[in-house]
Amino acid sequence: MTQPTLDPAEIAKFSALAAQWWNPKGPFGALHRLNPVRLGFIRDTVLRHFATASRHALAGLKTLDLGCGGGLVSAPLARMGAELTAIDASEEAIGAARAYAAQAGLAIDFRCASAEALVAEGERFDLVAALEIIEHVADANAFLAAAQALVKPDGLLIVSTINRTPKARALAIVGAERILKWAPEGAHDYDKLVTPDEIRAGAAAIVWEEPVGIVYNPIGAGWSLSSDIDVNYIMAGVKAR
Repeated sequence: MTQPTLDPAEIAKFSALAAQWWNPKGPFGALHRLNPVRLGFIRDTVLRHFATASRHALAGLKTLDLGCGGGLVSAPLARMGAELTAIDASEEAIGAARAYAAQAGLAIDFRCASAEALVAEGERFDLVAALEIIEHVADANAFLAAAQALVKPDGLLIVSTINRTPKARALAIVGAERILKWAPEGAHDYDKLVTPDEIRAGAAAIVWEEPVGIVYNPIGAGWSLSSDIDVNYIMAGVKAR
């Protein structure tokens, strides 16, 4: 049976680039540069919600990296102490992720699987991170339904993506892909971008905090958190008990 969240064209697109995941100057270079801001947000949100006392912020937390690609987020989450499962629909991406984790000595359960397959298996997590993945699935609402089902009551769901706004079209697609070449041209389809309101509606069992923008300052500062959610944003919410 076809998995409702999987988009074969998107999977093929990123599978073809799998050997480049860990090249900071390659097609995923922008994600490498974005990583410290995303990870800082996750760490701070976890510390605030779970009142974690350990120096390893995610110690003891059963965590899912949903749509992990080559493991750019998985590896640091594991280093933060997470009991980590990481899934992606691309066998090639999972292969790249496993190879990096083995070389780095990280214990991560990488699986080539879909969110709905994990739901069917009865898997549940304290923390689910779905970063830069919802804009690449076949059905955003089905994906969000599966993502929220994977969160334990009082657990966290964190989503980051690109907003569907004219500004995002200009900067994240025309600017980043076609002019600056920060991402492969065609990496994003404007019509598949998702707004914060659509995330709230698609995962209504989550009590969402306000979204936080992630902006780029070309004059030295690089990526940082912001009140401007017109292009990139990240949002966290708690599964209702």
